[in-house]
Amino acid sequence: MAKIASAADLKKFQEDYKAKMAARKDKILVNVSLATCSIASGGKTVMEAMKDEVAKQGLSNVEFMQSGCMTYCHSEPTVVVTLPGKEPVCFGKLDDKSARELVQKYLKTGELVENVIPVNYVRVEL
Repeated sequence: MAKIASAADLKKFQEDYKAKMAARKDKILVNVSLATCSIASGGKTVMEAMKDEVAKQGLSNVEFMQSGCMTYCHSEPTVVVTLPGKEPVCFGKLDDKSARELVQKYLKTGELVENVIPVNYVRVEL
């Protein structure tokens, strides 16, 4: 990222960020926690299973991301899914089978599946 050295640089960064977020508004965002505890619990396997199932289901509007610790070590591996126009939903204790079911049901039709974790954070939008 370029250094922000002036108010004009900050304004440009803000405009670019808003444009990036606007481009995501019609996408399904899948954020997989890949901190140490998640990786040890099978987080990489879960992400690969979800990517594979998204391809099998022909879903083209899914964007995958990875993050560090989501503070749900007791429920790893964890995944936060944001459907267009909906609040994020966190799922935990996933494995290959439940990750595929998550894609088949929640990502494809919006039908909730097992292992929802209540999310306690404030969402900030610019």
